[in-house]
Amino acid sequence: MKQAYLLLWAFLAGCSCPAIAQQNITVTNPEVDQILKGNFTPEAYLPSMIINHPEDITDGILADVSPDSLKQYLLTLAAFGNRNTGSDTSSATFGMGAARRWAYIKLEAFSARQENRLRVSYLQFDQDICGMGRHRNVFAVLPGIGPHRNELVFVEGHMDSRCEDVCDTECLAHGMEDNGSGTALVLELARVMSRFAFDRTLVFLITTGEEQGLYGADAFALYCENNQLPVRSVYNNDIVGGIICGQTASPPGCPGLNQIDSINVRLYSGGAGRLLARFAHLEYQEELLPKMPVPTVLNIMSREDRVGRGGDHIPFRQRGFPALRFTSANEHGDGNPGQANYEDRQHTREDVLGLDTDGDSVIDSFFVDFNYLARNAIINGSSMAMSALGPPSPLDFSVERVDNGLRYEIADAAENAVYRIGARTSTNIYFDTLVYVTKKVDTIYFLEPSTLYYLTAAVVDSNDIESHFTNEVFSFFTTGLEEQPYLSGDGITLLQNRPNPFDEATTISVLVERPVRYEQAFIRVADTQGRELARYPIDLKPGMIDILYGYEKHNYQRGTYYYSLIIDGRVYDTKAMVYAY
Repeated sequence: MKQAYLLLWAFLAGCSCPAIAQQNITVTNPEVDQILKGNFTPEAYLPSMIINHPEDITDGILADVSPDSLKQYLLTLAAFGNRNTGSDTSSATFGMGAARRWAYIKLEAFSARQENRLRVSYLQFDQDICGMGRHRNVFAVLPGIGPHRNELVFVEGHMDSRCEDVCDTECLAHGMEDNGSGTALVLELARVMSRFAFDRTLVFLITTGEEQGLYGADAFALYCENNQLPVRSVYNNDIVGGIICGQTASPPGCPGLNQIDSINVRLYSGGAGRLLARFAHLEYQEELLPKMPVPTVLNIMSREDRVGRGGDHIPFRQRGFPALRFTSANEHGDGNPGQANYEDRQHTREDVLGLDTDGDSVIDSFFVDFNYLARNAIINGSSMAMSALGPPSPLDFSVERVDNGLRYEIADAAENAVYRIGARTSTNIYFDTLVYVTKKVDTIYFLEPSTLYYLTAAVVDSNDIESHFTNEVFSFFTTGLEEQPYLSGDGITLLQNRPNPFDEATTISVLVERPVRYEQAFIRVADTQGRELARYPIDLKPGMIDILYGYEKHNYQRGTYYYSLIIDGRVYDTKAMVYAY
């Protein structure tokens, strides 16, 4: 994960900067370029035996993903010594060039075993990174064979590694957890999933330039945007194989030095990616968990990434594509080796596969847990499969209050027989309730009175697989005899932050029921002495206004803080929140 260049990336994230954007973005294989653009005949990529039933694919992924294969990929990646973005590209044995050629050859070998259905390419782009001007992502596509074959489902992980100096191109930078683990996962899924057939096209993407500013992912996201490609989902994997906690960790951190967690996995997302995270969580719970020999707990985090950090899902999210990040529950450090007394492995030459404890020149104590990494690969593959096989989402979804319930309307051009409505309260990041319905227009009565709900809908196909969910809509459910407790006489309500207490970030919301006449409005966060800590200008348009607080890295102490809605210099309302990290 990148730590250096953070200020530059924060600047890039908020603007369009053509002066320093990637140039000359090219897919080097013309056939792959046309596949990505949907210009291909599916019959040309049909397997001799079509395996496309969701349960068969899930069972196949579960059976075929191999911890031993993942270990061998990592051993090979370590042998290249340094995979810095700016490292040697001409050597056959050392540096990024040797590593990416090896990955390209592996993907071609996987394709050869599956009737050459997997097509391999580089995405080349020009960008000055660590003194080198031209770079290449490695990727392969598995063309879809169904009516939605032009839609793309990505799994990605960055290959570049680093030492303490972000541009040290000579040090031994094995980068096993960060991010050999994600690279190995992508390769293993390409091997396993290329024998199946999917409605949509799968993209197995290995990026470069992540550590210096997410450049490789940004180049591919820009390519998709420029060519108006329909990206359905992006599953980013970064630091997904380690289970040991370091002394430092970016909040929300792990429990303490050398603590072990081989069960939990964190899912980070923002924007449309949050709905993708809920989809991945739901598919895991219902389709895969009953079959897993060792259960995993997927934790949807309230932030898009750890405090002060970023990953390759972000460039896709910035362009409106649904994207999420898988990350181990425990990280060995916060990736900031410049701080005093930093002894953790992340972003150092100590990020190795493991140790030889008995002196026989064979690693026998591993920092990467291959079984944990395999489970993460299985979860990614299963969710990708459901994204690639499921029906199209409804065109629209709306709700309105009626006397004793909520009337919903699902806009769906197809004649689907079953839909699924998800509802959650404003304080829950997961669905509180999921119900099947068979009508496009009807009234539901299962919600609790006097409660703010966020609702969304999905299509369910004949294999009982959901589409991706629609964008959420919100509504207060009240009975005809109850007052609406949230709305003031002015039609403006400052809601309680969620979650509260919070340990990483929290959402502060303002509900505006009708147009408001005002000059200036903002949210102010202050400590118990009244000292202002943050200020967020807001536009009081009708609807729900959400502010993510805590994204900036800070040094606040545990305790109570206050946030206020200020309208035209007047404190409209104030609420308390508890920072518990």
